[in-house]
This record gives sequence, C-alpha cells and structure tokens, in this order.
Amino acid sequence: MPPWMWAGAAMLAVQLSSALSVGLIEQVGPAGTAWLRLSMGAIVLLLIARPPLRLVRRRDVPVLLALGVATGLMSTAFLAAIDHIPLGTAVAIEFLGPLTVAALRSRNRRMLAWPLLALGGVVLMTEPWNGEVNLAGIGFAVLAGTGWGVYIVLTQRVGDRFSGISGLSITIPVAAVVAALLGVPQAVGHLDWQVLLIAAGLALLAPVAAFGLEMLALRRMTHTAFGTLMAVEPAFGVALGLIVLHQTPSLLQIGGIVLVVLAGAGAQRGGTRTREPRPADPKL
Repeated sequence: MPPWMWAGAAMLAVQLSSALSVGLIEQVGPAGTAWLRLSMGAIVLLLIARPPLRLVRRRDVPVLLALGVATGLMSTAFLAAIDHIPLGTAVAIEFLGPLTVAALRSRNRRMLAWPLLALGGVVLMTEPWNGEVNLAGIGFAVLAGTGWGVYIVLTQRVGDRFSGISGLSITIPVAAVVAALLGVPQAVGHLDWQVLLIAAGLALLAPVAAFGLEMLALRRMTHTAFGTLMAVEPAFGVALGLIVLHQTPSLLQIGGIVLVVLAGAGAQRGGTRTREPRPADPKL
C-alpha cells in the first residue's frame, strides 16, 4: 500500500473516534475520555506488541518519553476542544501544528505553496469573522496542534528506530499516565462496565489503529508531505461532524475543504522518503 493510503486510513480512524467520543465526554469529561482511551489502547498494544525494551538505548529514552507526553497532551487538549467548538473547526485549527512542521521542514521552496494553500482553506473552514469566538475551544485546539506538530516529528524518529508498532507499546502507556493527571479526577465516580466497553472500542480506532498506521506512513514519507497531507483531516472532521454529530458546514467551509484537499494531494507529490529506514529488529 502507498503511504498516503495508510495516512488516510489513520485520519479516518482518528476523526471517527473523536466524533463517537462526544457522548463519552458528557459522562466522564474530555480528560477522562482521553485517559480511558489511551489506557485501553496501552493494554491492547501491550498484548499485541512486545515492548522492545532490550533495544532501547540511553539516547532513545528522551525521545520515547517526549512522544508519550506529546501524545497525551494532543489527545487531551483535542477532546477538550471539541467539547467547546464543532469537530471540523477544531481539526482545522489543530492542523496549524502539522502545517507549521511542513513549512519549517521543507527543503524545497516550491513546497511552501501547499501549506499556504492549506492555510487559506483552514481560514475558510474556521470562519473567524462569523459569530462568537469561543476562546477556550480555540485555545485547546491550538494546544492540541502544538502537540500534533511535535508528535509528527517524534513519531518518525521512533518509527525509524523500532519496526512495526512496537514503539507504540512504550509511548502510549506514557501518554496514558500524562492524561491520567487530569483524567482520573474527572472520571472517578462515573466509571461502570458500559463506559469501559465504550472506551475500549474507541481505543481500537485511536490510538491503536490510527497511531499505528501513522507510524507506518511516516517511515516512508517526508515531514512536509505527511504534515500537509494531514490537511485532508479537517475534511474528515467536517464530514463526520455532519454525519455523526449533525454539525452542518457552511458553503465557505465546503470551499475550505476543497482547498485543503488540493493542498494535501499536491504535497504528496515527491513526498515519499527515498529509503525506508532499517528496523532495529525485524522480529518485532
């Protein structure tokens, strides 16, 4: 499969999990939902992928810990954002993180045209000139975007060091611990078997399937291609917001979707990495 297909499947899994998390957020809060999803995801990953602890070098530890922290921050902040603003708007704002990565990491000046085009689409999708501005929702989305930008850089480094999804079996438990700082106080007193089963189902979409597919894609794509290809994610957010949450986009937002899809397709050209890194251990 070409790497853009893995990235596309990951985006769909992330946004579907986010849309379906809204009901759980009402029960245990955004941080509680993030903690439950990451904790359930960590359990699944530990069952299916043995943590490659014997291959971890001293210089790998800061990267693995930083990726775990970024993942926990990104997940918690984004769920807090969609508790305040529509899903598509939150994704569009959050996309500024990988958009910045794409612009800063590009070695070809012509590639900067695609992030700029995507930025225009993001502006159309957020429609900042209309209605009340929800500063809390925007702030959480910006924080999530910061975590997303760091996540992209560090995920590629971890994916280069450890084959398959074995690296996730280390970083996702760290992310669950980070989310627990705010998530446990929110969720305590609201947990039952139904909540746990819903959280487990959502965890299979994200983080397990989504983050695993992203790691596979990043092993074969440049930061710029992957970061700008993620411009398609606001389109997934708006579409699933409409289908699942009945959040209807305006005509300008539809125009923004077209722009970000074009930017994502353009950034993919020439974005495949020239050589796939050798895994640390082909058995993992």
